[in-house]
Order: sequence, then structure tokens, then C-alpha cells
Amino acid sequence: MINKKVQNVGEALKDVNNGMTIMLGGFGLCGIPENSIAELVTKGVTDLTCISNNAGVDNFGLGLLLQKKQIKKMISSYVGENAEFERQMLSGELEVELTPQGTLAEKCRAAQAGIPAFYTPAGYGTEVAEGKEAREFNGKMHIMEHAYKADFAIVKAWKGDEAGNLIFKGTAKNFNACMAGAAKITVAEVEELVPAGTLDPNEIHVPGIFVKRIFQGEKYEKRIEQRTVRTR
Repeated sequence: MINKKVQNVGEALKDVNNGMTIMLGGFGLCGIPENSIAELVTKGVTDLTCISNNAGVDNFGLGLLLQKKQIKKMISSYVGENAEFERQMLSGELEVELTPQGTLAEKCRAAQAGIPAFYTPAGYGTEVAEGKEAREFNGKMHIMEHAYKADFAIVKAWKGDEAGNLIFKGTAKNFNACMAGAAKITVAEVEELVPAGTLDPNEIHVPGIFVKRIFQGEKYEKRIEQRTVRTR
């Protein structure tokens, strides 16, 4: 039986090197691969191009890599609550490519499906469309977007098995599902790792064929990015 389990995060990311392009799942602080990000900080890899919906916050998530100046280019849909991200972008220290959120998701999904490019109306007539091919479909202008090319896709799931099958919990599915299999190597970290054949096939969100390595993470902090409470 296929077994994609590795012992720890160090083994899972052993061949991540300087200058690589890495996709990282998550939305804000929801469903981010916390253990893997911490390992990238520890490894000290630099000149990374990171593809993620946003870059966490100042002291958590991808914000940790930004603090260490390990990211050369950030491809994301918005700056979010990260003051250091904003500072580096405005100062010119960090190259930033802001992409419409739906386009970012589709560029990941296209890479996952082996589709080199696609047309979308999002961004036409704005600076997003500069330098891109445009065509009219059904009376509406579209621009051509190329699928992402990444060395690693690092995703986080609630539960997985040793064959790489993944189940996400609630909104933590977000970008994780479309990034799995969208790079040369996909690494999945999971809260619970079970033997192959244990999971109900009807509940699996991402089949193991998309995953190269899987490991069980630990000590998930699961911060809340914006806490709202009502007064009594």
C-alpha cells in the first residue's frame, strides 16, 4: 500500500532551498500550515516567492518569514492586517503582485489540473491587465492568466491518512484544496494522521494522488485574526 508519511516537518521540507516558489494554504490565519512555516523560519531559507491569499499578521503565519526578510516576492490578493507587509511593500523592500482573489484561486486550480492558462473578465481595464492578452467572449472582454508554477505547495488539513488523502474542517478548506497538487511537490501537515483505509471515501476532499508527503503536526495555536464580541 502507498505510504506517503514522513516522520516530521523537517523531513517533509528537507529539500526546500533558497529562491524557490512556494504556495501556502490558508486564509488569513484560518487553516495555515503553522508547523511548516515555523520550519521555514528555522531553516533560514531566503529569496522565497510565496503564493498565499495574504501574509498572516505581524507575529504569526507568513508574517514570521517577512520579519526575517526571507520572502523576496509576495503573490497575494491583499495586504490584510500585516503592518510589516505594508511597510516592506511601500518601501520597495518586497516585490508584491496583488491578484484578484478569485483569479488567485483559479491560477492555483489550473496548475492543479494541468491547465497552462485561462481567460477571466476579472481585472480587465485595470492595471491588473497590463501586458496580458485580451480577447472578447460573448460580448465581454477577458484577459488571459497563466497558471502558477511552484516548487512546493504546503497545505494544512484537519485529518489525513498515510496515503495522502485529506479532509478539511469548515472554512479551513479555503485555498488548501486548490493548492494541493498545484506544485512539483505537495506537502500536507495534518492535525490527525490515521492509517490508510481508515477514512470514509465519501468525506475525502483531496485525494492522495495530489499529495507527495504528509506528516502529523503539533501545537496548533489557531489564532483568531479579528475577534468581535458583543457587549452585554
